[in-house]
Amino acid sequence: MFHDIAVMLVDKIGELGYIGIFFLMFLESSFFPFPSEIVMIPAGYLAYKGEMNIYLALFAGVSGSLTGALFNYYLALHFGRSFLLRFGKYMFLKPESLYKLESFFANHGEISTFNGRLIPGIRQYISFPAGLAKMNLFRFSLYTSFGALLWLIVLVLLGYFLGANQALIDKYLHTAVIALLVFVGICTLVYILYKRQKTK
Repeated sequence: MFHDIAVMLVDKIGELGYIGIFFLMFLESSFFPFPSEIVMIPAGYLAYKGEMNIYLALFAGVSGSLTGALFNYYLALHFGRSFLLRFGKYMFLKPESLYKLESFFANHGEISTFNGRLIPGIRQYISFPAGLAKMNLFRFSLYTSFGALLWLIVLVLLGYFLGANQALIDKYLHTAVIALLVFVGICTLVYILYKRQKTK
């Protein structure tokens, strides 16, 4: 079944092109639970086949991710916590999840916007606490774009080098997620030490 869905998406992305990647990544980065894996891995495969430019695919993906993140950011900034608590269920956001996200943001600072883009299950919603905290828009956009770029590079390269081999994609995607989580931990530690040193 997954193979049929993947084939359909490859065809659809091929038809819609970079606009399709932008739109689907906007959905993935906002509150719609749409996995980026089934967008960017096929895009990488199309790049391998010469039907897409890999750099333009990445640009479209990062642009869509940033736009979706900004949508969530402004939603939280203008309507506040009470709005998210009341209507979050319609965006697949539970109250306890929002509290956890705020705690994650408070404990890790602004770099959590970057880190959150690399953590499954968090990347779609990390923009909410950033908006609630009125994080600087330039830094928010920079951290979000950089985090999204790293994740999308991984996905595009998987599609480019492994093509339609789903077994290998699953194997290396799992390894890549673990490596990125380790990377997130190291980045967070370096950031905390830097902030402490700066405070001193």
